[in-house]
Amino acid sequence: MTTVPDDKAISEAEMEARLHGICFKTGPPRRIGVELEWLMYDPHDPARPIEAARLEAAVTALRGLPLRSAITFEPGGQVELSSLPADSLTACVESAAADLVLVRSLLTGLGLGLAGHGHDPWRPPRRFLTTPRYDCMETYFDRRGPAGRSMMCNTASVQVCVDAGHEEPGPLGMARRWRLAHLLGAVLTAAFANSPLRQGRPTGYRSTRQALWTAMEPARTHAPADGRDPRTAWAHYVLDAPVMAIRDEKTPWAVPSGVPFRQWARTGLPRPPTHDDLDFHISTLFPPVRPRGHLELRMIDAQSGEDGWIVPLAVTVALFDDPAAAETVYRVVKPLAETAGARPAPGNPLWRAAARHGLADPELRTAAVSCFSTALDALPRIGASPAITAAVADFNDRYVLRGRCPADDLLAPFTGKEGRS
Repeated sequence: MTTVPDDKAISEAEMEARLHGICFKTGPPRRIGVELEWLMYDPHDPARPIEAARLEAAVTALRGLPLRSAITFEPGGQVELSSLPADSLTACVESAAADLVLVRSLLTGLGLGLAGHGHDPWRPPRRFLTTPRYDCMETYFDRRGPAGRSMMCNTASVQVCVDAGHEEPGPLGMARRWRLAHLLGAVLTAAFANSPLRQGRPTGYRSTRQALWTAMEPARTHAPADGRDPRTAWAHYVLDAPVMAIRDEKTPWAVPSGVPFRQWARTGLPRPPTHDDLDFHISTLFPPVRPRGHLELRMIDAQSGEDGWIVPLAVTVALFDDPAAAETVYRVVKPLAETAGARPAPGNPLWRAAARHGLADPELRTAAVSCFSTALDALPRIGASPAITAAVADFNDRYVLRGRCPADDLLAPFTGKEGRS
């Protein structure tokens, strides 16, 4: 039974203070993390849904593995590995890679595999997990349309976690990193777009996954409004976002309609919210950059191949944590703000172009070429192994310099060419 252990009500002022205290924890960037989501599938028949009993057996077996990463499962049965914070890029890669070896080996013995796609290219959405959280989430998102259910059950990503940065201004300062994340995020979306198919057919997007996030409720999946300092912007965003669920240990959870968390706090109905309610509410918000003490970058599609995930991790860390690279790349992406305009990501023209066109968009291609060149220069300075640097160089040669992204490989059978469709 799910309970609400903290029954102490929290005032609106206490909420704002809590959000200011926990969302951005500043200091020299030192730690790196990665969250890897994968679609589980049957390699002998990828379009065939995995039977519930077979999926349950795989989940049970995976939970028993001696992993260093935390393993969890998304509503459609996607596997997620969340690494421990690491002191270096190479250490993060080595730890996550070792866990993936164990996971893949176990699944191979069960006749299953992991597929790296931002959106399931074969199967319609089907929910596997039936917890109260996901029951409420499905009900809530269904009110707006089918995008939420597809997001829950059919998407996977590479989420890179970097420290919030210094309190002071400068290339590694918190405010600069927050701004950088929302401009560079469009470049990362375009360069690593890898979800152009739904049930075997092109959707019109290089990143269908990002298109789904754009189509969902803006107050929950778009970035906070620009123009405020990051802490204030995030606090207002959280408290103004609608409540997805009011938990109860005795009755089914309520799913309100259009009730901001701030309003719930002011009315205290049907009961006053608690610290735990605020933390749960934050966990139901999905902007492209989510501050959790550190910055969680959520815009990158899952990547194909056993080691494809290493490239977006390495590029992102190099551009954020090497001071010279951070300064250079900020100058590269700053002009993109004119294309983005006033609307928050991912609903503005810059992010929409990234999702639809990938690096076939000339402006994003030019920015990506500079970003990858900068990352390749920075990787040796942050201690990246030769293998990591070589993987980034190979991706750069294969895709970025040619104005392509991984989605173009999947679209080739439909377009008959390797470039833009």
